[in-house]
Amino acid sequence: MTLAPGPEDPHGTGADPHGASADPHGASADPHGASADPHGTSADPHGTSADPQGTSRSTSATIQPNILRYLVIVAGERGIDLRPQLRQVGLDETVMRAAALRVSYRQGSAVIRRALELTGDERLGLKVGAAQHLTAWGLLGFALLADDTLRHAIETGVKYQNLSGAMTVWSTGMGEDGAFVLHADLPDPAIDPSVASFLIEEGFASVVTLSRLAVGSGFAPRAVEFSAPAPRQRELYGALFGCPVRFGAPADRIVIDPAWAGARMPGRDPVTYASTLEMLDAQLASRHDQQDLLEVLEVSVAQSLPVIPSFGEQARRHATSERTLRRRLADCGTTYEALAEGVRRERVEQLLLRPELTLRDIARRAGFSDERALRRAVRRWHGTSPVQLRERMLRGGAGHLE
Repeated sequence: MTLAPGPEDPHGTGADPHGASADPHGASADPHGASADPHGTSADPHGTSADPQGTSRSTSATIQPNILRYLVIVAGERGIDLRPQLRQVGLDETVMRAAALRVSYRQGSAVIRRALELTGDERLGLKVGAAQHLTAWGLLGFALLADDTLRHAIETGVKYQNLSGAMTVWSTGMGEDGAFVLHADLPDPAIDPSVASFLIEEGFASVVTLSRLAVGSGFAPRAVEFSAPAPRQRELYGALFGCPVRFGAPADRIVIDPAWAGARMPGRDPVTYASTLEMLDAQLASRHDQQDLLEVLEVSVAQSLPVIPSFGEQARRHATSERTLRRRLADCGTTYEALAEGVRRERVEQLLLRPELTLRDIARRAGFSDERALRRAVRRWHGTSPVQLRERMLRGGAGHLE
């Protein structure tokens, strides 16, 4: 459902407004690096599909923590301190303020799930999305402000979604009557349902909120559709979106009238837009390199368990110096120790799903010195014991372990 460029070049450059030769979404190169599927299913951007080595990209720290930053603000306004949960997944206050910080899908999901439990607010995602501003997206937000129309700005956001901190997978298309349609998909259908609802609602609320900040407070979609069943507090949706809201729909999507889709962005500047895209393309290329590095290291650790290769050994395997490898990991916003911990955590959770294995078996296979070390680690990761975590996972499925 990608959009072909129109016959008219609104930026006056004689090329597609987003710098692509054909598809404004870069269909020849999916925004997540996949070569075909516009939803990124051939290469999961968050890595929730397991690979043959027993690790997954859900532990890779590749997501900008914009959602978590606003989640902390919204929770704080209610008197709820999320700092203990952030520390539990390795994100202290200093780290959260770092511009280079990237978090993994697993870290983000764990914090969101805990925030939902602490607030007891099933509609927390709507409120986090409504609290956001384009400045949270950094350079990408600046590019959207300089874009030509609202539709093109949304397409630009979809093309560079890996740089926005999105935890959903976005794509665009056209409705039968010429309406502009924005779709949201989850990278893993097995994700905790409460986290799934949060992410879709946060994404839709942020799109509508940011659109109003850009083209005027009168903006409203034609319709907003959720695949989830109708919630108890339906009035909140109408008040926020200002349009009909449908539940139990075939897909999660926002439908925008052509008139609003074609609304001019107030900061339209073709020269600034083009130069900003050059910088975004450089960031995207760098992000792909970083993700490749993290994945290679994760697979290396997973293959070596129960022994974790030393940092020096990893540097030798990659024909680089320890200093260079450490710098490259710092550029990714992580460390080798954190990466190895994430892989080992993933392995423990996989092993706990096998009832025939004792805790001693799991500790040995995951590289812990004994059961006590395993218990300490699980307590640090999940705030519970391995036995209780196993019961919870077997009762509710792996998607409930964040």
